[in-house]
Amino acid sequence: MRDYMAYFNGEWVPFSRVMIHPHDRGFTMSDVVFDMARTFNGKPFLLGEHVDRLYRSLKYLRLDPGLSLQEMTEISYDAVRRNEHYRAEVGDFRITQFVTRGTTHGGDIHKVASPTVCVNVEPVAFEVFARLYVEGAHAIIVRTRSYTSDVVEPKVKHQSRLNFVLADLEARDVDPQGMPLLLDRDGNVTEGRGYNVFLVSGGVLKTPTDRSVLQGITRGFVMTLARQLGIPLAEEDLQPYDLYTADEVFFTRTSPGISPVSQVDGRHIGDEIPGPVTRHLLAAYSERVGLDIVDQALRFAGMRG
Repeated sequence: MRDYMAYFNGEWVPFSRVMIHPHDRGFTMSDVVFDMARTFNGKPFLLGEHVDRLYRSLKYLRLDPGLSLQEMTEISYDAVRRNEHYRAEVGDFRITQFVTRGTTHGGDIHKVASPTVCVNVEPVAFEVFARLYVEGAHAIIVRTRSYTSDVVEPKVKHQSRLNFVLADLEARDVDPQGMPLLLDRDGNVTEGRGYNVFLVSGGVLKTPTDRSVLQGITRGFVMTLARQLGIPLAEEDLQPYDLYTADEVFFTRTSPGISPVSQVDGRHIGDEIPGPVTRHLLAAYSERVGLDIVDQALRFAGMRG
């Protein structure tokens, strides 16, 4: 059985020994931020951007991890090196960093002893998303709304995610394979449960503004690819109508990179999965990371020999 080595509060321990105290504020109050990158061919991709976002989240929450940004980055690279012997079996790794405010007495935020800090790696869950490259995702626009900045700042990658839990349940009530898309309080499309959304209409690639969404690292990377490929790009308010009538729709997320969407609320999108613009971006993504991301996912998910 694989037991990956993880950094936990200053020590390297098997991940099975990473235990959170029941009074830790990360557990009792969701007083925790995290980030997640992945490797391609064992090499961390966009790790600097992920750790930088982590530290913006920490700064916003006035949470001191006791490590510099550079130290956190080096620990993340070290976590990959310490588990390299597992990679041939699993393909590639997810790299997760999380920081909580720590354990308090009586829940008093002013009486925190020290933060809880963990960096760990796990296998990329290819079996979860590989089929989406072939079949496309089924997006469901749910009743549950995204947080607004006057409630919980969406740009912070936090674990206060009960709205995502409810959104997941709603989507699965409609479609067993449903993946939720949320709206803001004005009815504009925002994001999914851990993924950003793009559409293609009339040759223009469009994505919601970052007013009410996480500033996704993969979102930003795909936008950069689009500019390099000469694909017209717009960040603007989008409504469900825009998705229903789009030529193509796809999600962006760290592990799969780009996931085509074949349905939105039961309405079929496009004539092929993936569509031509999505396929172009997938090819450019694969070229940049040095491997065919679709082929890798299908192989490790057991969908291709």
